[in-house]
Amino acid sequence: MKNLLTDIAGVRVGHAEDPKVGSGATAIIFDSPAIAAIDVRGGGPGTREDALLDLANTVERVDAIALSGGSAFGLDTGGGVQAWLAEQGRGHRVREALIPIVPGAILFDLLNGGDKAWGRFSPYRDLGYAAATAATSADFALGSAGAGFGATTATFKGGLGSASAVTPSGIKVAAIVAVNAVGSVTVGNGPWFWAAPFEVDGEFGGRGLPDKFTEDILRMRIKGGPAASARENTTIGAVVTNAVLTKPQAKRLAMIAHTGFARAIYPVHAPTDGDVLFAAATCETPIEPLVGLTELGTIAANVVARAIARGVYSATALPFPGAQAAWKDRFG
Repeated sequence: MKNLLTDIAGVRVGHAEDPKVGSGATAIIFDSPAIAAIDVRGGGPGTREDALLDLANTVERVDAIALSGGSAFGLDTGGGVQAWLAEQGRGHRVREALIPIVPGAILFDLLNGGDKAWGRFSPYRDLGYAAATAATSADFALGSAGAGFGATTATFKGGLGSASAVTPSGIKVAAIVAVNAVGSVTVGNGPWFWAAPFEVDGEFGGRGLPDKFTEDILRMRIKGGPAASARENTTIGAVVTNAVLTKPQAKRLAMIAHTGFARAIYPVHAPTDGDVLFAAATCETPIEPLVGLTELGTIAANVVARAIARGVYSATALPFPGAQAAWKDRFG
């Protein structure tokens, strides 16, 4: 186990960034189409193909998931991933037509100091293609990488994180999250992460929690303060398992796993967030549909919380004047 999304067999992850723009994209590629669903909790989401994932709709499996910066411009990322898949002969067949199915979500990173004057067309379609081309089943970068390259939070530089686990019944589950929250992933102004109770082997510093929660520690810290905008934030990600799930069960997994956002971000699911979590299943290992799915969701929520903390812990500050400091800039 690498403690990454690629611990799930048949899943590959690739990043692409544009340092000048201060943004990037991440492609999650499934070697075989995966059952997928989505759960949206934030008040300002930006998504692609979310209606397709509705339980009332026909298509059940997806070829990839695209995560990106760029706000609405970043929705072009899915087109780049789709183009790469088409070149590989991948997609949903409708007679002689082949259509790669690529849901996606975006976060807002347009005010982080990068050069966003890119001309007529944004760079995100090309970033999506490059991310898909780079996708690997091996290790991939965390922190200021891919969709988390330009991310920020209320207190420290945001980033992309991942984590994985095996349930007591032997099911694998892993998450990848790009953290650009309006709230804070750290407790107060200190080095502690809200996700500390779920930390494994010091994966985000091993600092635990403060001895006492004061009124100041529990005070709301949000990006932008009174001027916070619904277009400036969003945490997006995916939780993937090797369990055999139906589309409704994948939806339930996304709903339970979304609890991990609340375990790691304070406050969360705000009107000024666009929080989105996909759930996907590669359908290799059977699972008991009630207790087994509950157990899977419980572990998945912990994994999501860990991935969020790892994203901020691993981030590095952008090289722009006035750029937000990273956690390691202050706490080493």
